[in-house]
Amino acid sequence: MTYELRIENLTVRTADDTVLVSDVSLVCGPSNPICLIGETGSGKSLVMHAIMGSLPDSLSCDGKILHDGTDILPLSPQQRRELWGRKFALLPQEPWLSLDPTMRVGAQVAELYTDLRGIGRKQANQMAADELASVGLAGSFDAYPFELSGGMAQRVSIAMAHAAQSPIMLADEPTKGLDRALCDVVADLLRGEVAAGRTLMVITHDLELAEKVGGTVGVMRKGRLLELGTADQVLRNPSHDYSRELVAALPANWPVRTPARGEKSDEIVVAADSIGKSFGRNTLFSDVDVAIAKGQVTIILGPSGSGKSTLGNILLKLIKPDAGHVSWGDDLPAMKYQKIYQDPPSAFIAGQTLGRAFADLRKLHNIDGARINAMLDQLGLDRGLLARRPDAISGGELQRFAIARSLLLDPVMLFADEATSRLDPVSQKRVIDLLCAQVRDRGLALLLVTHDPDLAEHIADHIIRISDGDHSSLAAKAA
Repeated sequence: MTYELRIENLTVRTADDTVLVSDVSLVCGPSNPICLIGETGSGKSLVMHAIMGSLPDSLSCDGKILHDGTDILPLSPQQRRELWGRKFALLPQEPWLSLDPTMRVGAQVAELYTDLRGIGRKQANQMAADELASVGLAGSFDAYPFELSGGMAQRVSIAMAHAAQSPIMLADEPTKGLDRALCDVVADLLRGEVAAGRTLMVITHDLELAEKVGGTVGVMRKGRLLELGTADQVLRNPSHDYSRELVAALPANWPVRTPARGEKSDEIVVAADSIGKSFGRNTLFSDVDVAIAKGQVTIILGPSGSGKSTLGNILLKLIKPDAGHVSWGDDLPAMKYQKIYQDPPSAFIAGQTLGRAFADLRKLHNIDGARINAMLDQLGLDRGLLARRPDAISGGELQRFAIARSLLLDPVMLFADEATSRLDPVSQKRVIDLLCAQVRDRGLALLLVTHDPDLAEHIADHIIRISDGDHSSLAAKAA
């Protein structure tokens, strides 16, 4: 068998016949991986879930999905599930939602070897430990998912997808939340899957990853496949206007400019004196002093799992430091210190529509409806999405709703934890421009966690660098 995957005229629509993906056709095989890129909400992940057979019940598909010449789209849900792990492996976009919170991560990886491949428990545990070590998680075999950072949870999912050794791997945003070094590790792992003869499809906003995976690149927007060609052709000499806009919006390609600073201010909104934090024997940092002023952009830059989110959570008083003290300026209420979470599903009620969430926000805080609509427009969000639940829109769209909700509360400080990690380059630039405008016009103190040094150098007033090799101190310096 060649394990070729051929999609012909795939269309995905809602129960009320709204078309979300229109007439997509493409082919990938063992020697021809394919990466789908494009803006959040363009339908990339819907294509992947149509292949996997994991679309929500409210959506339906037309067209053909041919696996070695056999159309799998007419198969029953039970028949589709029987292919999971054995023929198709899915690396999900939201790893925390796919990991069992009651099981240690090593056991979850080992389970694939015992259940899918019939390997004994002792050998399966050793193989699972090796898989975790291959993605930089040698010490996390006995950890629970809640003890991991977003990037670490992503790496566990990568290890599980690799362990399945299914002939077809579907990877949805495999480098989301990872630093550049780990992105390179993931790229090497994915190229290894291709070299081993597996068919690979990748959904990604990471254009560097798409270039390293090679093969074919498709550009999607508003449910349509705009451009399809070799990675070199699409990423270096795109033919469609939107493809050119996508490449130009990468932070490395932004024009050199002075950061969007606000009026210089000595008004400190949060100060930390000699703080330190450890988890077990792992010391993240100690004896750290941080002062964040109004109208300034402060960026925490460092590798995955190094303590960036922990530092921000301490400054927001969401967790306590083991040593030192954190103080807020002017005794402001906690509501004025807002956080945008790295994984937006954790910030919304799963069974509640977004419209209900924003209606409650409007009523509780007396926010003008016109102001809500203007904020959604600024973030490029279709108001029709308000009728959906959080699980019915893309991760990038949900992240932008989380950003809108936080900004509508007029915070004096906003802690944005990887706020743009799941956004395509065009959406990322729109969000960063909006946040920098809030810094400039309203004196917002913005604390942003990122793995992207290009982004940091373009917008930061100050950069706090955390080294994965030495957590004993943090160095803050002017950008």
